[in-house]
Amino acid sequence: GTFMNKMNGLKKCLSCRECGAGSGLKMKTSCTIRSDTVCEPLEGFYCSEFPGYDCVEAKKHRRCEPGEYISQKEYVFGNECCPMCPSGNRVKTDCEEDKSTSCQPCTEGTFMNKMNGLKKCLSCRECGASKLISGLKMKTSCTIRSDTVCEPLEGFYCSEFTGYDCVEAKKHRRCEPGEYISQKGTSSTDTVCSTCSDGTFSNGTFTSCQKHKQCESEGRELLRAGTETEDAQCGDILSDKTGLIVGVVVVVVVMFLVFVLGVCYFKRRKIRHLSPGKVSTVTMKHDHVYFIDIMVCFFIYL
Repeated sequence: GTFMNKMNGLKKCLSCRECGAGSGLKMKTSCTIRSDTVCEPLEGFYCSEFPGYDCVEAKKHRRCEPGEYISQKEYVFGNECCPMCPSGNRVKTDCEEDKSTSCQPCTEGTFMNKMNGLKKCLSCRECGASKLISGLKMKTSCTIRSDTVCEPLEGFYCSEFTGYDCVEAKKHRRCEPGEYISQKGTSSTDTVCSTCSDGTFSNGTFTSCQKHKQCESEGRELLRAGTETEDAQCGDILSDKTGLIVGVVVVVVVMFLVFVLGVCYFKRRKIRHLSPGKVSTVTMKHDHVYFIDIMVCFFIYL
């Protein structure tokens, strides 16, 4: 509890000092036989009197009024409440007893968006050194009073923002084959994908699923059935082949009928031109009877 910090001729050592909490002080280094206790201010206090490196008296910090800032020249020396600089400016020199705060406008590439007691303006934000990586582009440029405002690039949406400023963007989701875009992505929301139902398909870029082609109903041959990712594949029109076959059959039948009629006609004509005695008998027949004879002959051949 005692010490002696120098050569002496004293009969008693000196008592060690106590750093009382009530005095706004606390112990920095403890007392030894060769040195006294060293005190320092408590949090919220500053040293108002000190010999050498030891604080012997502390006072509570002053509470600055709105629009003022604390100018800390050195913690142990105390503080001064100075008027703040307006937005767009920074503190050039702190106030003193006989003069106010000196302010200086922010330089290009820096800004200050509020009243402050800072010695440096804030750096303007860049909307991504690589736009393709950050997904951001500049919406409004930086001024001495406001920071740069960023917004998402086309195909991106803002995943994190402060106020009206986007600080992080992500790429819109790409729907997979078999899904359709049920809700298109915006600058603030991601794309929403939904699965196609049976009988429909999508390659992932459609805003609605498309129905499979009905090859049979179109008169086409089904080559490959449709899936949820691809449409059905149809072949040639079946009606074309059928029509061709039917046409050929009709032509053959007509030619055959004409041939049969021709044979019957010439056979009856030959009968009419027999010997004179028989011709008169044939020519006595009426024309419609002659026609009936030909038709009877025709059906006999069929």
